[in-house]
Amino acid sequence: MRFGINTLDDLDVKDKTVLCRIDINQPVDQKTGTLKDTTRIEACIPTLKELTGKGAKLVLLAHQGSDIEYKNFYTTEPHATVLSKLLGKEVRFIDDVCGPAARAAVRALKGGEILLLDNVRFVAEEQTLFETKLLLSHEEQAKTLLVRKLAPLADLYVCDAFAAAHRDQPSLCGFEQILPSAMGRLFEEEFCVISGIMEKPERPCVFVLGGAKINDAFLMMNTVLSGGIADRVLTGGLVGEVLLWADDKDIGEGARSFIKKEGYEGLVGTAKALLAAYRDRVLMPEDFAAVREGRRAEYPLGAIPAGALVLDIGTGTAARYQAEIRRAKTVFVNGPMGVFEEEATEQGTRMVWDALGDTAAYTVIGGGDSITATKKYGKTKDIDYICTGGGALIRFLTGEELPVVKALRHGSKISPRR
Repeated sequence: MRFGINTLDDLDVKDKTVLCRIDINQPVDQKTGTLKDTTRIEACIPTLKELTGKGAKLVLLAHQGSDIEYKNFYTTEPHATVLSKLLGKEVRFIDDVCGPAARAAVRALKGGEILLLDNVRFVAEEQTLFETKLLLSHEEQAKTLLVRKLAPLADLYVCDAFAAAHRDQPSLCGFEQILPSAMGRLFEEEFCVISGIMEKPERPCVFVLGGAKINDAFLMMNTVLSGGIADRVLTGGLVGEVLLWADDKDIGEGARSFIKKEGYEGLVGTAKALLAAYRDRVLMPEDFAAVREGRRAEYPLGAIPAGALVLDIGTGTAARYQAEIRRAKTVFVNGPMGVFEEEATEQGTRMVWDALGDTAAYTVIGGGDSITATKKYGKTKDIDYICTGGGALIRFLTGEELPVVKALRHGSKISPRR
């Protein structure tokens, strides 16, 4: 047991039916029905190998895509093909989640066999609106259709979906109210790595925060600064722009309009408070890049043309950040410095990632865009730890107890049936 949660070492799974919630949500090419990336699938393989190697009858639950963004909402059938290849054994798939066909397939499993159910978000109670509007307690989630139909067929529940640990849904938090539960090896590893950064980072400890989804980034910044975890916070993307606006710096009308459009103007007050308390530990961009007539154009802060939309930090800022990263002993990164997908606006992110690749510091990367940038710049082998979590990782670093962690602690107190 670690952090009050059972690990796989605490379970006897031989000939037991184990419901295992994994996060294998990946970009899908819906024209060909194939996955564009397999990073998260690869990450859960050790847990699946261990469970089946010990003789478990393994039932996998997973989601694919968001019911809100819908464009990536898809069946998990392609994932079974990838899992089979990586495991070197058949992973059966059934296009049902908890109906009669799925339950019959679960009952038919033998020790060491694996069944992947279809996208759990095809069940209404697993969808985002259900989660955010009804606000069911964990006890209430245990009474939902998914849990009522599948829990009676199972002996144990394992969650290896750290990347989804910030979600409060029945497949993640309901089964632990009924079944003896544990975290998988990936969940355990990610929990330990991030806890280590929060509790005893080697110093100097530098956080690099960027990207476009920034609400949680400001919560995290407050936690790591007020708690003395971060010695420096280097900011890029919209995080840096909001801070500069709060500091009454001219970031250009294009940037201000974009921040308003995205609904982030309300964070300016939060940013002002952070700067008032921790200005000496927060580094903000000093120059920016925009695209003018199809080419990269750099401007110092305060000299950005009225029609320009800043899309990257400038070379001077990137060089300054490189020096901070190379001096550090621990570096945590969430979010790129700009629109790194385009050649004209990738230089800031590339320079920061070059420093991550050659620093002697212990480096941790988290979040989908950060992982994509790591792959793009060939730094995967140079980063000490790549965390599959995005939203869960950020929420954990705000100091919040994640819903799945709370549920697993409850499930770890339930004794296995004899």
